[in-house]
Amino acid sequence: MHALFADSFAALGRLDNITLVMVFHPQYLESFLKTQHYLLQMDGPLPLHYRHYIGIMAAARHQCSYLVNLHVNDFLHVGGDPKWLNGLENAPQKLQNLGELNKVLAHRPWLITKEHIEGLLKAEEHSWSLAELVHAVVLLTHYHSLASFTFGCGISPEIHCDGGHTFRSPSVSNYCICDIANGNHNVDEMQVNSAGNVSVSDSFFEVEALMEKMKQLQECRDEEEASQEEMASRFEIEKRESMFVFSSGKSSDYNDEEVTPARDVSRHFEDTSYGYKDFSRHGMHVPTFRVQDYCWEDHGYSLVNRLYPDVGQLIDEKFHIAYNLTYNTMAMHKDVDTSMLRRAIWNYIHCMFGIRYDDYDYGEINQLLDRSFKVYIKTVVCTPEKVTKRMYDSFWRQFKHSEKVHVNLLLIEARMQAELLYALRAITRYMT
Repeated sequence: MHALFADSFAALGRLDNITLVMVFHPQYLESFLKTQHYLLQMDGPLPLHYRHYIGIMAAARHQCSYLVNLHVNDFLHVGGDPKWLNGLENAPQKLQNLGELNKVLAHRPWLITKEHIEGLLKAEEHSWSLAELVHAVVLLTHYHSLASFTFGCGISPEIHCDGGHTFRSPSVSNYCICDIANGNHNVDEMQVNSAGNVSVSDSFFEVEALMEKMKQLQECRDEEEASQEEMASRFEIEKRESMFVFSSGKSSDYNDEEVTPARDVSRHFEDTSYGYKDFSRHGMHVPTFRVQDYCWEDHGYSLVNRLYPDVGQLIDEKFHIAYNLTYNTMAMHKDVDTSMLRRAIWNYIHCMFGIRYDDYDYGEINQLLDRSFKVYIKTVVCTPEKVTKRMYDSFWRQFKHSEKVHVNLLLIEARMQAELLYALRAITRYMT
């Protein structure tokens, strides 16, 4: 662990709170740091100041002033022009042209078409090369997902930064896992709901019930397999239901300050009213994205690796670590096979993005993920700026903070892969 901190400090010149929270899972952290270091500092198609500016653009889409401020400092450190920080309209046209892709990728990636790609590659002036565009797409998806992690874990700025420890609205006070990671265990490990009256026995039974459901599902799997038609219809039902999962939290629950953060991040992107919309609202039907037709392992990985060598390998390793990470524990239980639960979380996120696995029974999702957990997942993945401490506390109340951080790692990697699949599929369509 000390070696990881030393490496992180050497690479970044600081030890940020994201690192301090991720260190609950050292194997993942090592892969994450290696990937981020490569994207930001090693040889690649884009100049260094462009990379940090794209990080700012991506984090700003979710009003994540924590990440924006980190990259503003890095941008200036590598010689970026301070004028660009006055607003996107002051940046080069080439970066401004990326604004539309940033917006759609962050909020409605299923709308990305080869026309978006063509517009960037064939602009009369300020056009992008394929290699530059792949680098940019990876950076955008990386920072959209990292914004999800930052809000999902309640990460605050470091003490010496703007807004350090004063940055969240009162309703989210004392919500900073980095305090726990730093050894300040003044946050009770027993999660309590907003009314403060969850008994230990209630949350204990939640864990027992979840374990029992996993056992029953495994037995059902062993006995019978649903037909392809049945599996397809269960996916459509889950996709439709996912549209109606949203927080019933009153707006006062939200990080109201986050809408106008300390640094006005909205200047770093256009069309501030554009946000997440469910894909089937208002009768608009988005065709299901079948993983069998275009998947990361067979298609996305090789495209990225061809145009931006070694990055496909690094991202692939990070996906695998997040997806397969397990300590075989659940709350107070040891020797548990959690693969069914991890797969349900991953596939639920992809389902919300319209992505379907033919070999998965989507009926399992409703059995394993209760409503408060679904609300948390959807908020972290789709509108992370609206995550509240209450949402974090209300799911899996008997689980440790490290397990909830583990959930967040699954959420951000599944989100990143979903965004990448839509963007890379569009690039492939443009190329063919």
